Amino acid sequence: MDLGYRKGMKMEIIKINRTEVFMWFLVLFGMVFCLNPAVAQVEKSEEYIIGPKDLLEIEVFGLSELDTTTRVSEDGLITVALLGEVKVGGLTKSGLEKKLTQLFKERFLKNPQVTVFIKEYRSQKVSLLGAVNNPGDYELLGRQTLLQIISQAGGLTEEAGKDIILIRKQPDGSNTSQEIPVEDLVEKGDVKLNLVLKPGDIINIPIDKTVRVYVFGQVKNPGALEVKKSNIPTLLRAIAQAGGFSERASKGNVNIKRKNDQGEEIQMTVNAKAIIKGKKKDIQLLENDVVYVPESIF
Repeated sequence: MDLGYRKGMKMEIIKINRTEVFMWFLVLFGMVFCLNPAVAQVEKSEEYIIGPKDLLEIEVFGLSELDTTTRVSEDGLITVALLGEVKVGGLTKSGLEKKLTQLFKERFLKNPQVTVFIKEYRSQKVSLLGAVNNPGDYELLGRQTLLQIISQAGGLTEEAGKDIILIRKQPDGSNTSQEIPVEDLVEKGDVKLNLVLKPGDIINIPIDKTVRVYVFGQVKNPGALEVKKSNIPTLLRAIAQAGGFSERASKGNVNIKRKNDQGEEIQMTVNAKAIIKGKKKDIQLLENDVVYVPESIF
């Protein structure tokens, strides 16, 4: 685009990174959370609810012929030597150990000692989509919160939007959606928003890409403004972000160039002085708008 008034002007890129505080918080949060991963893993496996597709390893002390590795069926069943099919869905690791111990004791063994290891966690997962560094499915091991899962995913990218969307399936099969403001969750520390996740939850962080608007002419810092698409400034805000009007600015004849949906360039002249005085409404800029503040001839 030939603007005609770029000559001699130094373009300056002004970046507005709204997610910086969030990223630092997640780094610190992740450091605390991972301080003792071995202990955390034990606690998670104890709380984990066994379900379909989980892979279990069962050992009976002193009776290696009864040891088995088995995958939980879609009906929540496993097959155990001497016992046949056993319902395990909905039990924790310790709960299953107690159940198997009791079944062996009732039928065959005097003082059985049964240990269960969860080799693969497959049934309890959440999906993380959008503007995180490592999107995908994550195992829900024990009680985990929204921030813990985001931390495991490497935190937010710079393109993360203002809200986190949590989609959850209800018992009747319907889905509910909840928007969680990033600012309230992290910067304001609203712990009520750090929700405990449930199996099947979908966490979506919409991408809010960085776009540019351009301010040239009689402003103190002419150049491009990099802003989030959801937060493109108005005319006066853009001029303020460019350092404000210079002393020689013609505030009554500010020019805005933009392209319409057909790719045609349109121009408008705006009386910024009237906007400042409250006589006219401020103009909402659009992506790639070019603002030019002419020099006053007086």
